[in-house]
Amino acid sequence: MNLTRLAGNGPLKRQLELEAARHGLSHAYILSGPAGSGRRTLAGLLAAALVCEGGGDAPCLSCPHCRKVLAGIHPDVVRAGADGRDLTVAQVRALRADAYIRPNEAGRKVYILENAQTMNDSAQNAMLKLLEEGPGYAAFLLLTDNADALLPTVRSRCQVLSLTPVTRREALDWLAVRFPGRPVAELEAAADRSEGLLGRAVSLLEGQAAGDARALDAAAELVRRLAGGDELALAEHCAALEKWERDDLRAVLDEGVLLLRDALACAAGALCEGDPARRQTAEEAARALSPRALMRAVGVLERLRDAAGYNVGTGHLAGWLCAALCT
Repeated sequence: MNLTRLAGNGPLKRQLELEAARHGLSHAYILSGPAGSGRRTLAGLLAAALVCEGGGDAPCLSCPHCRKVLAGIHPDVVRAGADGRDLTVAQVRALRADAYIRPNEAGRKVYILENAQTMNDSAQNAMLKLLEEGPGYAAFLLLTDNADALLPTVRSRCQVLSLTPVTRREALDWLAVRFPGRPVAELEAAADRSEGLLGRAVSLLEGQAAGDARALDAAAELVRRLAGGDELALAEHCAALEKWERDDLRAVLDEGVLLLRDALACAAGALCEGDPARRQTAEEAARALSPRALMRAVGVLERLRDAAGYNVGTGHLAGWLCAALCT
């Protein structure tokens, strides 16, 4: 297989290459990994490989089918869940009805379901029936940040492909190609802060959108109130986060983790990097909190960030955040 566009993940690439050479690709995969790990990139490459007609190593990336898939306009590659909302049983049933309509152009139809972990049990059971009884030309790619969030029966009908963060060297090499001419110091800073997740590194280098800036401001305020030791002020801030959308709250938790890790680096004597406001927040937290307290706070935010990927309301997440940090 031609998987050169996917950075790192050597074992996963070898697994797919052997599988494709021996008996072809499976009809169903679960692509599991944290946001920014390359799930969408891999899904695009697999979808292109499944409809490719260029011969040789698929995807050839040059035949009409491959070009349409990579451009996001192939009529036989159907996407669901990209809007960030929960995947419902009605949507899965609609996909099942569509699956029995033969492909328009290619020999196969490919269904890409993002945020598959947001399906409730009813939706997953409908998905299970489609995996078991769907037509032979249909293939399914379920994208999730946690394969264990899917029912065991669904997992048993799919092959799980687990994406992992890339090494710092791999990140730098990839970013140098993606951002030619950018100063090496900027690429190194993005690689360090991204924790091996190239999607996050790209966001850092392309600049933050207004929503990202809002999330960063909220995360910085959360860290400042935690460092200030005023439980009432911290509780008030957490209560305000109840009104945020789940994906936006997840971005706050993500930024909070990075800020607290910066504070840990400061506490260890390392030079804090980043813009002056971020550096000041990290330094204040490092002075006010012990390394043990910082590590505990990082653990709390990481667990909540993972929980935000499930079908959990922001009120529950904000309440859990308040209770965990105020104890």
